[in-house]
Amino acid sequence: MDAKISKFFDSVGSFFSGGDQIPWCDRDIIVGCEREVAEAGDSDERKTDSIMRLSWALVHSRQPEDVQRGIAMLEDSLVNNTSSPLQQREKLYLLAIGYYRSGAYSRSRQLVEQCLEIAPDWRQALTLKKAIEDKIAKDGVIGIGITATAVGLIAGGIAAALARKK
Repeated sequence: MDAKISKFFDSVGSFFSGGDQIPWCDRDIIVGCEREVAEAGDSDERKTDSIMRLSWALVHSRQPEDVQRGIAMLEDSLVNNTSSPLQQREKLYLLAIGYYRSGAYSRSRQLVEQCLEIAPDWRQALTLKKAIEDKIAKDGVIGIGITATAVGLIAGGIAAALARKK
Protein backbone atom coordinates (compact mmCIF):
# COMPACT_ATOMS: atom_id res chain seq x y z
CA MET A 1 0.00 0.00 0.00
CA ASP A 2 2.84 2.38 0.86
CA ALA A 3 4.40 1.73 -2.55
CA LYS A 4 1.15 2.71 -4.29
CA ILE A 5 0.89 5.92 -2.27
CA SER A 6 4.53 6.73 -2.97
CA LYS A 7 4.02 6.08 -6.69
CA PHE A 8 0.95 8.36 -6.66
CA PHE A 9 2.86 11.24 -5.03
CA ASP A 10 5.80 10.72 -7.40
CA SER A 11 3.47 10.95 -10.40
CA VAL A 12 1.82 14.10 -9.03
CA GLY A 13 5.25 15.63 -8.40
CA SER A 14 6.37 14.67 -11.87
CA PHE A 15 3.18 16.20 -13.33
CA PHE A 16 3.90 19.59 -11.79
CA SER A 17 7.66 19.57 -12.26
CA GLY A 18 7.53 18.50 -15.92
CA GLY A 19 9.63 15.41 -15.27
CA ASP A 20 11.02 14.56 -18.71
CA GLN A 21 14.11 12.41 -19.28
CA ILE A 22 15.97 14.91 -21.47
CA PRO A 23 19.42 15.75 -20.03
CA TRP A 24 20.59 19.21 -19.08
CA CYS A 25 23.98 20.70 -19.91
CA ASP A 26 26.16 22.87 -17.66
CA ARG A 27 27.81 26.13 -18.66
CA ASP A 28 31.33 24.70 -18.38
CA ILE A 29 30.56 22.08 -21.04
CA ILE A 30 29.30 24.83 -23.36
CA VAL A 31 32.51 26.82 -22.80
CA GLY A 32 34.57 23.72 -23.61
CA CYS A 33 32.59 23.16 -26.82
CA GLU A 34 33.03 26.81 -27.81
CA ARG A 35 36.79 26.47 -27.28
CA GLU A 36 36.78 23.28 -29.39
CA VAL A 37 35.00 25.10 -32.26
CA ALA A 38 37.54 27.96 -32.09
CA GLU A 39 40.45 25.49 -32.15
CA ALA A 40 39.00 23.39 -35.00
CA GLY A 41 40.77 25.50 -37.61
CA ASP A 42 40.18 24.91 -41.30
CA SER A 43 39.37 21.22 -41.09
CA ASP A 44 35.77 21.05 -42.33
CA GLU A 45 34.98 17.67 -40.77
CA ARG A 46 36.48 18.59 -37.39
CA LYS A 47 34.73 21.98 -37.38
CA THR A 48 31.38 20.39 -38.35
CA ASP A 49 31.69 17.84 -35.54
CA SER A 50 32.64 20.57 -33.06
CA ILE A 51 29.67 22.72 -34.11
CA MET A 52 27.31 19.74 -33.69
CA ARG A 53 28.65 19.15 -30.14
CA LEU A 54 28.24 22.85 -29.34
CA SER A 55 24.69 22.81 -30.75
CA TRP A 56 23.89 19.78 -28.58
CA ALA A 57 25.23 21.53 -25.49
CA LEU A 58 23.36 24.76 -26.23
CA VAL A 59 19.91 23.21 -26.75
CA HIS A 60 20.36 21.16 -23.57
CA SER A 61 21.27 24.25 -21.52
CA ARG A 62 19.15 25.61 -18.67
CA GLN A 63 19.75 29.15 -19.97
CA PRO A 64 17.10 30.30 -22.49
CA GLU A 65 19.61 32.49 -24.37
CA ASP A 66 21.86 29.45 -24.92
CA VAL A 67 18.90 27.41 -26.18
CA GLN A 68 17.98 30.19 -28.62
CA ARG A 69 21.58 30.36 -29.83
CA GLY A 70 21.57 26.60 -30.41
CA ILE A 71 18.29 26.84 -32.33
CA ALA A 72 19.73 29.58 -34.55
CA MET A 73 22.90 27.55 -35.25
CA LEU A 74 20.92 24.43 -36.14
CA GLU A 75 18.44 26.29 -38.36
CA ASP A 76 21.35 27.91 -40.18
CA SER A 77 23.02 24.54 -40.71
CA LEU A 78 19.78 23.07 -42.08
CA VAL A 79 19.40 25.96 -44.57
CA ASN A 80 22.91 25.26 -45.88
CA ASN A 81 22.13 21.55 -45.87
CA THR A 82 24.83 19.45 -47.47
CA SER A 83 24.63 16.69 -44.90
CA SER A 84 23.67 13.04 -45.04
CA PRO A 85 20.20 11.88 -43.94
CA LEU A 86 21.72 10.72 -40.64
CA GLN A 87 23.22 14.15 -39.95
CA GLN A 88 19.98 15.82 -41.00
CA ARG A 89 18.06 13.57 -38.60
CA GLU A 90 20.44 14.55 -35.76
CA LYS A 91 20.05 18.25 -36.54
CA LEU A 92 16.25 17.99 -36.69
CA TYR A 93 16.22 16.13 -33.38
CA LEU A 94 18.44 18.71 -31.66
CA LEU A 95 16.29 21.47 -33.10
CA ALA A 96 13.21 19.72 -31.72
CA ILE A 97 14.91 19.58 -28.29
CA GLY A 98 15.62 23.31 -28.51
CA TYR A 99 12.03 24.16 -29.34
CA TYR A 100 10.81 21.81 -26.59
CA ARG A 101 13.08 23.55 -24.07
CA SER A 102 11.81 26.96 -25.20
CA GLY A 103 8.14 25.90 -24.90
CA ALA A 104 7.30 25.80 -28.63
CA TYR A 105 5.77 22.33 -28.40
CA SER A 106 3.90 22.31 -31.72
CA ARG A 107 7.08 23.25 -33.65
CA SER A 108 9.01 20.65 -31.68
CA ARG A 109 6.44 18.00 -32.55
CA GLN A 110 6.68 18.89 -36.28
CA LEU A 111 10.45 18.45 -36.20
CA VAL A 112 10.22 15.13 -34.34
CA GLU A 113 7.76 13.92 -36.98
CA GLN A 114 10.34 14.81 -39.66
CA CYS A 115 12.96 12.80 -37.71
CA LEU A 116 10.62 9.84 -37.57
CA GLU A 117 10.07 10.03 -41.34
CA ILE A 118 13.83 9.50 -41.74
CA ALA A 119 14.11 6.86 -38.98
CA PRO A 120 10.69 5.56 -37.85
CA ASP A 121 12.01 3.36 -35.02
CA TRP A 122 14.46 5.88 -33.48
CA ARG A 123 13.90 5.56 -29.73
CA GLN A 124 15.21 9.03 -28.81
CA ALA A 125 12.77 10.69 -31.18
CA LEU A 126 9.91 8.49 -30.01
CA THR A 127 10.72 9.36 -26.38
CA LEU A 128 10.82 13.07 -27.19
CA LYS A 129 7.53 12.81 -29.07
CA LYS A 130 5.91 11.25 -26.00
CA ALA A 131 7.39 13.96 -23.74
CA ILE A 132 5.99 16.65 -26.08
CA GLU A 133 2.54 15.06 -26.17
CA ASP A 134 2.57 14.68 -22.36
CA LYS A 135 3.55 18.34 -21.97
CA ILE A 136 0.79 19.47 -24.35
CA ALA A 137 -1.77 17.34 -22.48
CA LYS A 138 -0.55 18.65 -19.11
CA ASP A 139 -0.77 22.25 -20.29
CA GLY A 140 -4.30 21.55 -21.53
CA VAL A 141 -5.33 20.08 -18.17
CA ILE A 142 -3.87 23.05 -16.31
CA GLY A 143 -5.62 25.44 -18.70
CA ILE A 144 -8.95 23.70 -18.17
CA GLY A 145 -8.40 23.83 -14.40
CA ILE A 146 -7.68 27.56 -14.48
CA THR A 147 -10.74 28.19 -16.66
CA ALA A 148 -12.99 26.10 -14.40
CA THR A 149 -11.71 27.94 -11.32
CA ALA A 150 -12.32 31.31 -12.95
CA VAL A 151 -15.85 30.33 -13.99
CA GLY A 152 -16.52 29.02 -10.47
CA LEU A 153 -15.32 32.25 -8.89
CA ILE A 154 -17.42 34.37 -11.23
CA ALA A 155 -20.51 32.20 -10.64
CA GLY A 156 -19.89 32.35 -6.88
CA GLY A 157 -19.54 36.13 -7.03
CA ILE A 158 -22.76 36.49 -9.00
CA ALA A 159 -24.60 34.17 -6.60
CA ALA A 160 -23.28 36.12 -3.60
CA ALA A 161 -24.34 39.42 -5.18
CA LEU A 162 -27.83 38.09 -5.92
CA ALA A 163 -28.17 36.70 -2.37
CA ARG A 164 -27.22 40.11 -0.93
CA LYS A 165 -29.81 41.96 -2.97
CA LYS A 166 -32.62 39.76 -1.61
